[in-house]
Amino acid sequence: MSTHSLHIVTGAAGVGKSTFGRTLATKLAAGLLDSDTVTEPVVRAGLKAAGLDPADRDSPEYKQLFRDAVYECLFDTAAENLPHVSVVIVGPFTRELTDARWPDQLRDRFGVTPKIWYLTCHDDVRRQRIQLRGNPRDHGKLVDWAQHVRDAPPAEPAFDVEHVDTSQLGEQDCTASIES
Repeated sequence: MSTHSLHIVTGAAGVGKSTFGRTLATKLAAGLLDSDTVTEPVVRAGLKAAGLDPADRDSPEYKQLFRDAVYECLFDTAAENLPHVSVVIVGPFTRELTDARWPDQLRDRFGVTPKIWYLTCHDDVRRQRIQLRGNPRDHGKLVDWAQHVRDAPPAEPAFDVEHVDTSQLGEQDCTASIES
């Protein structure tokens, strides 16, 4: 059983997962594994090699080819690091949020009970944040915003989480949310 902690930061695009995850990792002196950075070069290369748009993160093809592999990469890296340091994993985990068994599966896999942070935000604020960051991966979300909102994580996960509404939070406010 590890003496280090495992934190999972989840939520829809634009809620501030990466910002919150960085702040949490700094506060805990933990390793940070953000799905947007850890696997991005490999995913882009793989999509390009498959003749697909390297910026795609929403199509059924992306999800079939890369979704589970991205998460397995994060989990395998977390497992190697947990004996040495606490770990913060950042990713949407949309499907996992609907599975009441997921926290138990994580505990069994890692030997620690994970703390799952579920970030939410008003959809209009999310859209504004996504537009401002100008990331090509977000193009499909903005083209059909209504569909993107329908595909977002559930309003309430199937298990207990630490809820954080980031609608009014800036980077400096994340620390206060972590401490409360």
